[in-house]
Amino acid sequence: MGSQPSKESRKSVRFDEKRAHASAAAEIQEAYFTANRASTSSQVYLAETLECLGLDDDQVKDRYAPVTAESLTKYSKDFWKEPKNKLALNAVAGHNPTQVLVNRRQAVRENHVFNVKIEPEGSATNQRSSGRCWLFAGTNVLRLAVIQRYHLNDDFELSQSYLFFYDKLEKSNWFLENMIDLAGKDIDDRVVQYLLSDPVSDGGQWDMFVNLVQKYGVVPKSAFPETYSSSNSSRLNWLVVVKLREFATQIRKAMDDGVSTATVRVLKEQMMEEIYRIMVICLGEPPSTFDWEATDKNGKFVGVRGLTPVKFFKEHVKYPIAETMSLINDPRNPYDALYTVSRLGNIVGGNPIRYVNTQAETLKKLAINVLKSGSPVWFGCDVGQYSSSNIAVMDTKIFDYELGFNVSFGLTKKQRLLYGESLMTHAMVFTGVHLDENGSPIRWRVENSWGETSGDHGYWIMSDAWFSEFVYQIVLKKADVPRKLTDLLNTEPTVLPAYDPMGSLA
Repeated sequence: MGSQPSKESRKSVRFDEKRAHASAAAEIQEAYFTANRASTSSQVYLAETLECLGLDDDQVKDRYAPVTAESLTKYSKDFWKEPKNKLALNAVAGHNPTQVLVNRRQAVRENHVFNVKIEPEGSATNQRSSGRCWLFAGTNVLRLAVIQRYHLNDDFELSQSYLFFYDKLEKSNWFLENMIDLAGKDIDDRVVQYLLSDPVSDGGQWDMFVNLVQKYGVVPKSAFPETYSSSNSSRLNWLVVVKLREFATQIRKAMDDGVSTATVRVLKEQMMEEIYRIMVICLGEPPSTFDWEATDKNGKFVGVRGLTPVKFFKEHVKYPIAETMSLINDPRNPYDALYTVSRLGNIVGGNPIRYVNTQAETLKKLAINVLKSGSPVWFGCDVGQYSSSNIAVMDTKIFDYELGFNVSFGLTKKQRLLYGESLMTHAMVFTGVHLDENGSPIRWRVENSWGETSGDHGYWIMSDAWFSEFVYQIVLKKADVPRKLTDLLNTEPTVLPAYDPMGSLA
């Protein structure tokens, strides 16, 4: 057997550019970049073809690793020989591609007719330029109990800013406690850097919402209305984040200098006072007591005096928030198991964030049952995927990218999570579903929090296929969940790393 040529001798072999381009580019690339471009058979064919051509790894690397002038010439030639590309260029270059590529046939099918729909729904709310969707979705669920009990108008709202204030404050404390706990880790530690990258975003998860409501209660929007910074939170976030990162440096230096953890926690109180000051100046100070006054649909006065936020929740909202649970669909991990995420939370001493993982079809079945009973369903999803704000539709077929770009997308839900293509980015509420003659879902009615100007007065449509691919979490009362799933809450959860996509904040 002859010995393997040395690296130097391999490089001295003359590489026939014309032969490689004519044979490899025309034959290999055409075969590989087909509808089955990612299949094992295509990869095997590519390897066998390279072997037949007698090209070793270094020769292929020299030709195909860089973007060469020859490559650019070929790309251009292939582009311009296809007339459809010229039309696509003229249509798309001056417009948002998603507006040009809307699949009209699919859009026409998406109509706001549902044979299962809760009543009342409530008027659509508006989070404006903030990331508070999870708080809006949560309060939109809670407010329905108040609307029904007191026969209020559909535009009644609970204060999202009230919970936003305390969430931001509590997250600041949560972050500083994590910095104390991780002070011994190198500053380049992956978890430390992940926490520093976004110490207190606007987003959150259902169990965080539960923690806030149980500790602080809720108030009507009239008792703590919006301010500029609640509706436009970017500058407030900047102020808080800059201070928290500064405090993190002080904590790490103090502990590196031998200052005790107990002393650092005393110093943390002064840090938290600064955060509180920023919050009050931007949002106002939340009320400890208030009087609630409203009129019902018939113009009748409704009034209760001397309320506290916790008393208002317990006596007038009366939602069994402690008896709810989160179900997720994460195909990366085993189903019928309990999960949590390291370092994820908002209130020190509050409930941990936990989810039971199950199949998407189970999420759908349970959500349908709850909607049929007349109750809404809080859920988390990746809203930016295949969704059109112009027509308020979420549908995997709503944009015809293959027609416009001659490309198709084949990632599975599991692959999107593994490769960073998708995670939970937005929380909304299901208020209806349209079922076929067999009871299978066709489309879902969604209460968004982006105002009333889109869709059906702010309500969107979600196709069932979109649900399968991009809905990651729903929240239900435990009484509406099978015993085999609720029993998993009594098991030890698998702890996912802090940077896992299941820890993303809607």
